[in-house]
Amino acid sequence: MALKTEPVLINFGPQHPSTHGVFRMRVTFDGEVIVDMEPIFGYLHRGIEKLAESRTYTQNIPYTDRLDYLASMTNNMAYVLAVEKLSGIEVPERAEYLRVIMAELMRIASHLMAVGFLLNDMGAFFTPLMYMFREREKILDLFEMVCGQRLTYNYMRFGGVSHDIPDEFLPALKRFIDEMPGFIDEYDQLLAENEILLARTKGVGILPPELAINASTSGPVLRASGVKWDIRKADPYSVYDRFEFEIPTGKMGDIYDRYWVRIQEMRQSTRIVKQAIAQLPQGEVRTKVPATLRPPKGEAYGRIETPKGELGFYLVSDGSPNPYRFKIRAPSLLNLTVLRDLVIGWKLADAMVIFGSIDICLGEVDR
Repeated sequence: MALKTEPVLINFGPQHPSTHGVFRMRVTFDGEVIVDMEPIFGYLHRGIEKLAESRTYTQNIPYTDRLDYLASMTNNMAYVLAVEKLSGIEVPERAEYLRVIMAELMRIASHLMAVGFLLNDMGAFFTPLMYMFREREKILDLFEMVCGQRLTYNYMRFGGVSHDIPDEFLPALKRFIDEMPGFIDEYDQLLAENEILLARTKGVGILPPELAINASTSGPVLRASGVKWDIRKADPYSVYDRFEFEIPTGKMGDIYDRYWVRIQEMRQSTRIVKQAIAQLPQGEVRTKVPATLRPPKGEAYGRIETPKGELGFYLVSDGSPNPYRFKIRAPSLLNLTVLRDLVIGWKLADAMVIFGSIDICLGEVDR
């Protein structure tokens, strides 16, 4: 005889170790099975888009650092590309290569944390996460050489980058790029066929490609569902059309594929950086731009492929030193919209891992 039960509503967050920030889930259970879930965000809302409209274009660069604070370099890059498009500013070739190097190092660092925290959500703390922090620290050392910062970099500028790389940067970068493939192999050896990882991720939290496209997901979340879309290939910016690299895609669209795609993307990023080092030209790293930039009246949308997906900045200029409109297309927010569909039918322990596999940053969700 079936037991008669009543739905139970439970709140998780907004302060919870596995919510990756101030995110709240209102979960409805039938016994242990999730029958509904409402994602609630807004606890971190800082109004960056409106604040940016009262500050100059240059003053807004540090705001982009605070969006996805685990991928600040790429945030800088997306914004300056939008302003350059709006203003018609050319970028020296050397600066373009330096931007690509920084963006791909940032992708590796972000994916290391995405995979490490995903495993942490499953209960594996010390070994995988600490191993991945080890390699991330080396990347942060490289960023510190360049701009003196380890989290929010403010390195990109309109027309290039703030300054050239120091003499010790390239030797240290070459050492890291030579060593990194061996460390990725080590992660694979530890994780790819781990029984617990397979049991918790294979066939769990499947995102069908149709839903992934209709929900406007992007980045590894979209590619894990088998959709071969990467702005670096589909709409190349900077000098990405000069490099050879592949776009890894999954087959099932489950948690395992989202994990696997990020591991493979780290391999491709090391491949891109190696080519960029070999092709790096000499020359200036910044075009002269007025201290108070006044783009002509008009609008522009600049987008790039960040570690989490398509980050875009839509800017409207009225000819003044401040943007008339400043809107952000944040991949973390749009990727989060499929969470309800992914968790229904699973249990609480599965929901936390499904959520972790999306890899959001609340600074980018709430802005």
